[in-house]
Amino acid sequence: MVSAPQPEAVEAGLDILASGGNVVDAAIGAALVQTAVDPQMCGIAGFGSMHLHLPDRGVHELIDFHGRAPLATRPDMWSDRIVGECDDGFGFMLRGQVSELGYQSMTTPLTIKAFDQALSRFGSRPLSQLIEPAIAYCEEGFPVRPHVHRFWTEPAMSGRIERVRVLKDFPATAKIYTRPDGSIHKIGEILRNPDMGRTYRRIAEHGVDDFYEGKIGHRIAADMAAHGGLIILEDLARCATETAQPLWTTYRGHRVATNPLPGGGLLIVMMLNILEHFDLAAMGHDSPEYIAAVSEAMKIATVAKDTRMGDPRFVDVPVAEFTSKEWAARMADRIRRGEKTSVPRINPGGKESRETTHICVADASGACVTMTHSLGSSSGVVTEGLGFMYNNCMMVFDPRPGRPGSLAPGKARFSAMSPTIVFRGDAPFFLVGAPGGTTITMGNLQAILNAVDFGMDAQQAVSAPRFCATSDTIELTNRILRSTQRALEARGYPVVRHAFSHMAPLVHAIRIVDGRLDGGADPAGDGMAAGF
Repeated sequence: MVSAPQPEAVEAGLDILASGGNVVDAAIGAALVQTAVDPQMCGIAGFGSMHLHLPDRGVHELIDFHGRAPLATRPDMWSDRIVGECDDGFGFMLRGQVSELGYQSMTTPLTIKAFDQALSRFGSRPLSQLIEPAIAYCEEGFPVRPHVHRFWTEPAMSGRIERVRVLKDFPATAKIYTRPDGSIHKIGEILRNPDMGRTYRRIAEHGVDDFYEGKIGHRIAADMAAHGGLIILEDLARCATETAQPLWTTYRGHRVATNPLPGGGLLIVMMLNILEHFDLAAMGHDSPEYIAAVSEAMKIATVAKDTRMGDPRFVDVPVAEFTSKEWAARMADRIRRGEKTSVPRINPGGKESRETTHICVADASGACVTMTHSLGSSSGVVTEGLGFMYNNCMMVFDPRPGRPGSLAPGKARFSAMSPTIVFRGDAPFFLVGAPGGTTITMGNLQAILNAVDFGMDAQQAVSAPRFCATSDTIELTNRILRSTQRALEARGYPVVRHAFSHMAPLVHAIRIVDGRLDGGADPAGDGMAAGF
């Protein structure tokens, strides 16, 4: 079974499995296709978190490939540019948008290194073979899907750029993504990127090291130097992935494994531990009582994230406290007493882009991979002739010195990415992940609750109406009853109802019950789940 936001990626993964490849082969082959057909959501110059459970090899670990701030980074370099903080708490708005767009917005690119390392350790096929479908989509093109086009045409949010600038502001990028008259491609039109195809062919021939220390790496460094970028060749040579053990908790008799910091799995653990103290099923799915309790858990975790979490290399995070059942019991008591947690923001305004991508792959033996990877909301920068776009993950760092998320050379930003596997005993039961900025943890949480507390299958779990509370306001999809909204408002909650029936994050999941697999793809996106 494969689930992803892009049908092309799902089919590529299935083809690999059908021809004898394993789940790691399928996950990486599908992810490479994602970089070709969703080139602002993800790319080889991005970052991510890969969660692998391979029982036949005795492997259960995570490959963390969060990008790190370049060596030239200074803690105070943008402190005089602050306009405000995103109201969802996942990024800052700066004058000149230097952290959002352009050559200073990038952290070190680790995605292609992580893919290669996963295949070298656990795959049965080389990257040079598995990259071939992605090359075909680069060279032959792919039809622009609605979700891709929607990102391109998203209007400017308060303090944020129009997304179309990612396609138009830089000549090497505009050459790929716009027509001769400067307009963007329409839904269904074929988009080709032969430059990226040539880069992928070079990586297939010369290996991933060429990206970091060889000809490609030198072209990257030269482009950065010519345009005032922060990344230098030493950044490329020194950047490395990390292998981590899962962060664990229990929830209603299930064992839950997720990713450690700087990923968002700690929030999943905190929220599940709090909510275990409530009979959610008795409250009723998406009832006022249910939404209030879950939203308070979301807000408690968000405040902890904002004030005390960051890259554990740089920040002393009280992980033992936050993962303890005793801490969760105290937080649950607060909710029972009717206390409302406030989530402070400075000059709130824009929202963080909720674009990223995800891939879930599993087989009946219990081998599975759930991986989130991203470009952030993408920098708009393409080095002439290389074709791929760089990430813009510097935008999420806190430009105020002395904070958990402050800028520092070599530091990773906190990310809500939280690819998670729920176990029944020793067997995987539910694997889940999502793109969606700061909302990722909140979507993953609700999918887990849907599967465990309400007995939903994977498609039901990712499709059910959702809500989100990453600020003082509870955000509702349009399918949550207005009577429920009125009841929440009567409790004193500020509520925003979105026009959309489905909203970010785009949750994807696979459920395994008695060796049988069912998959779910969020109906808000273009994706699907399929198996054989």
